[in-house]
Amino acid sequence: MRHAELYSPAIGAAGSITVFGHHGRPVLAFPAEGGNAWDWDSQGMVHAIGGLLEAGRCKLYCIDAFDSGDRSPYESWVIDQVVPFINHDLGGPQDILTTGISMGAFHAANFVLRRADLFPAAICLSGNYEFGITGEVSGLHGDHLDWIRSRASFLLVCGQGMWEDTTGALESTKRLAWLLGEKAIRHELDLWGHDVPHDWPSWRAQMAHHLPRFC
Repeated sequence: MRHAELYSPAIGAAGSITVFGHHGRPVLAFPAEGGNAWDWDSQGMVHAIGGLLEAGRCKLYCIDAFDSGDRSPYESWVIDQVVPFINHDLGGPQDILTTGISMGAFHAANFVLRRADLFPAAICLSGNYEFGITGEVSGLHGDHLDWIRSRASFLLVCGQGMWEDTTGALESTKRLAWLLGEKAIRHELDLWGHDVPHDWPSWRAQMAHHLPRFC
């Protein structure tokens, strides 16, 4: 594991990034709301995909969350500081896969919609997308929609067990999948069982199941 601090002029502070693996497709991982760059490691997510990291199939970049009301400074930090860090680390421009859990799933999807030139695909686990993303997808049209169709893809994963309903994640995930289908944007919806709750053990299993397809 390697750690770095990346200063953001937009935020006026530095954010942390932790790096796991030595080679392979870059995977940018967002934590849950209010989380930090160490959460994926401390909660066992890194261990769950350890085989892919050891085999050099992917390299994992975990970052802090900045979940204030205004998302613009955070988006600026990711695009202006985190992306250049990843590209430099891997020796040139990369197609970066985004992923995240809960609020992090929102960010993973949001960056693909906003900058599919940098982030062409997202794996989103138990997200709630009602605060901006569903409206943005509904409003896509014309040349920009055609470009998103040609470039972006989304994997939306959610359990149907405890807390997936009370957090709004289950209904929001299904709604976003429906909207993406209406716009003919590449996506998959994978709903796990009624015994799969909104928690870290579920996300570890889902990530271990799906990530090998992308790396």
